[in-house]
Amino acid sequence: MQNILPIILALIAGLCVAVQTPSNAMLARSTGSLWLAASISFLGGTAVVLTTWLLIDRTPLATVRQAPPWAWIGGLYGAFFVAAVAFAAPRLGLALTLTLTIGAQLTTAVILDHFGLLGLDRSPITLARVAGVSCILLGVLLVRR
Repeated sequence: MQNILPIILALIAGLCVAVQTPSNAMLARSTGSLWLAASISFLGGTAVVLTTWLLIDRTPLATVRQAPPWAWIGGLYGAFFVAAVAFAAPRLGLALTLTLTIGAQLTTAVILDHFGLLGLDRSPITLARVAGVSCILLGVLLVRR
């Protein structure tokens, strides 16, 4: 059971990204502002995360001082992602937008794993990993056609 929970959560997260993208795109289209839509998206997410932290987790705020400086900018990546896919999805279609982002994510992940960057354990690039990422990138091309 311990190994299945991360898999289930990752699958649900993927589902959430697929639903979040058109939701944010519709909000941007309805309001006429990509930035307002992204702000509303992040405000809603922030409210849920803060409420969960306050009610369930309660890790002391002082612990954040232990994090390296680069760990503080994760939200910037998320903000860019939300705005970029909300912009791209209505122009490219949801499937192409998400396959492009997944291809970029996996390519970057293999590189980060290989070098053990950003605090990750090293996991060398293997032929199997290259083949897997290549299949995903081929999938991007197939979805595009």
